[in-house]
Amino acid sequence: MSDEACPTAGHLMLISPERVFYAGLLGRPRRRTSGAYSIYVSLHGELRVTIEDGQAQVGAMAFVPPYVPHNVESDSRNVICLVIEPETVLPAPMAALGARIAGAGDAAFVDRVRQAYRSLVATGRREGFTTSEFDNLFFGEPLSARRIDRRIAAAISKLNDVSGAAVTAEDCAVAANLSQSRFLHLFKDETGVSFRALRAWKRARHLLHFVNAEINLAHLAQDIGYPDSTHFSHSIRRFYGLQPRAIFSGSRDLAIWRSDPQAASAADSRQGRP
Repeated sequence: MSDEACPTAGHLMLISPERVFYAGLLGRPRRRTSGAYSIYVSLHGELRVTIEDGQAQVGAMAFVPPYVPHNVESDSRNVICLVIEPETVLPAPMAALGARIAGAGDAAFVDRVRQAYRSLVATGRREGFTTSEFDNLFFGEPLSARRIDRRIAAAISKLNDVSGAAVTAEDCAVAANLSQSRFLHLFKDETGVSFRALRAWKRARHLLHFVNAEINLAHLAQDIGYPDSTHFSHSIRRFYGLQPRAIFSGSRDLAIWRSDPQAASAADSRQGRP
């Protein structure tokens, strides 16, 4: 299915450097470790999210912090997932949101997310959305933004580049006029995660732009920065709990709407579109 089409199957993804909204197939429940805050909402019935320590969240929604291994099961084959990049939001308000979701729950929030999804499906294609528009649609207000040192923000911007250009800590340190050790220390202080870990997550995240395309996976792996297919498969399975081929197989009718025209152009170029 073309990403210009209305998602007649109801499978839809909004994607920007800071946010993702996904409504589609869950796939077989396996351990996954997202690099972002993950908020799962069931489309029908309940879902069960089991954290690595055995703690389970059962209900219409669940919240998982970044880099926490977990399993997801659902009464329905389809699920909604909101993905929030941690370097873009303040940790304390997100922890409070997580406590609310993982605790007694919030039926109003579930209803809001489901209604927003139905509205998106009914409206059809919607590109060029902003982070504030995304947050207002699903949360009712902008999430508390995190201020990042401009030198680290510049490095993150490079990591968010879907073109697949190689990004090294050494190059980022030079651009920031810092020693590499000082840059790496500042990067972790500002983001809460190492440069290497964030680069691995962003690289795997780039895959999402292409999951509904007819594309050679080996070529895609190289295009988005992986040294070989083995590293590609291992990384994707770690973050998403599925092999790349299974993700593409389950995303053929997924409509993708992007916030960034440059990202859309890059995706179209790799898919051989004019």
